Amino acid sequence: MFRPTLLRGVSVDSAESSYDFDRSRRASLSAEQRRKLSMLRTSSIPSPLSPVSHIYHLVVCPRKCCNQKYAVSTDRSGDIHVHVQGDLSQQDKRCVFLTVHDLGTNHTSMVDFVNSPAMSEIKERSCFIHVDVPGHEENSPDLPESYPFPSLQTLGEDLITVLDFLHVRYAVGLGEGAGANVLARCGLAHPRRLLGLILVNCTGSTSSVADAFRTRFSRWRGTDISQSEEDFLIYHKFGHQISSDSCEAADRDRMLTEYRSRLRGNLNTHNIKQYVRAFINRKDLILRGCRPDILLITGMRSPYSGVVEKMYKELDKERVTILKIEKVGDVLAEAPAKVAQSVLLFCQGQGLLTSLPPPGVERRMSRGMSMEEYDRPNIRRLSLTPSVSESPPQRKL
Repeated sequence: MFRPTLLRGVSVDSAESSYDFDRSRRASLSAEQRRKLSMLRTSSIPSPLSPVSHIYHLVVCPRKCCNQKYAVSTDRSGDIHVHVQGDLSQQDKRCVFLTVHDLGTNHTSMVDFVNSPAMSEIKERSCFIHVDVPGHEENSPDLPESYPFPSLQTLGEDLITVLDFLHVRYAVGLGEGAGANVLARCGLAHPRRLLGLILVNCTGSTSSVADAFRTRFSRWRGTDISQSEEDFLIYHKFGHQISSDSCEAADRDRMLTEYRSRLRGNLNTHNIKQYVRAFINRKDLILRGCRPDILLITGMRSPYSGVVEKMYKELDKERVTILKIEKVGDVLAEAPAKVAQSVLLFCQGQGLLTSLPPPGVERRMSRGMSMEEYDRPNIRRLSLTPSVSESPPQRKL
């Protein structure tokens, strides 16, 4: 496993500042130039890490919510910050989740859900790889003008670099909103590496989202709609409340004021807007024929509940399951227990987390099997002869 000794003799502050200083310069390089730069930087790394060519530095997680934090260089999306929660050296005995956050937040939203009491048993038997979309790490500087923010398709395809860098063979995707869209595209591009996809409020088409935004937002903003990034974020997060007649104007104004204050906290609003634009300008997501199994989750009060239900009707019912939670809009924050139960059942359907009994069921384990043996992923359903391009990297022991 990788160790923080990569920065022996170098302070965390100096590593962060030098990284930020060189970020704009790296963003303007071509893919071939970045590859050569990565090889040059890793030439002095000890032999156990020599197969990895996409690394700039390893630093301590500032919130101390995760074990390690990496900055991974990808060919087209630039640098992606990754936070590891759990011990990846035990991945053969645990379930590994790859998470991507929604608009207007970063990996901390996923960390908060994982740290909820409802997820405690799953957390003990799992590892989580939390991805920050470029420019969404805390206190990030503005992305340089020369840096073209990647599309959701490009982000999804480049996530395989994160799995390769961490030597992760298989993972389960867990994404919310725009992050769910990114992970779905990753599953389509690399079906042999993702055992399943858990997609919260995932949207497939572009026109339906824009039409719903204009229709529902006009109920309290009037007919003159300015589709700014901040307005879209408010609809994306609170569409079920701002368009409801039962929501008092005073409560609505207070709620929106608090949300705007959080947006302007330790996240860079300039970079947030670029993620919003990438989401609005995305191409349609076609999940028909997707090989990984899919769990769709939405709240009945979510502005995207109708879009999720439409997506479900168009997919193969043998591959997809849907969970609709009543009286809820933000399912991860408002109904973590129900989401955790569905996550557990879905993972057990993939041969993961089998030591945990399903909700309401008490299991007696065989005397000949240990708890670790029950937790070991069952991947027999996967092809034993994957193509070379989809083969996971060899793990150095």
